Amino acid sequence: MAKGLTADDLRTEPEDVLVTKLKEAKEELFNLRFQAATGQLESHGRLRTVKREIARIYTVMQERKLGITTVEDAAEGNE
Repeated sequence: MAKGLTADDLRTEPEDVLVTKLKEAKEELFNLRFQAATGQLESHGRLRTVKREIARIYTVMQERKLGITTVEDAAEGNE
């Protein structure tokens, strides 16, 4: 299985990096959908992967918002 974004990796990132990654993933998803609509998309599996990356980012952001995890908690768990 290809290595992509994992929730553990995202939990150690600061909020501004998460927002940047989310923006990039949404732009990529838009471009992939555009390619699919025009018949130029070669890898349909990438659509699924990007959607899951977006969901992972939203999940980590929501965990922080609700106080379930913090950046410090995640950093301590990886050491």
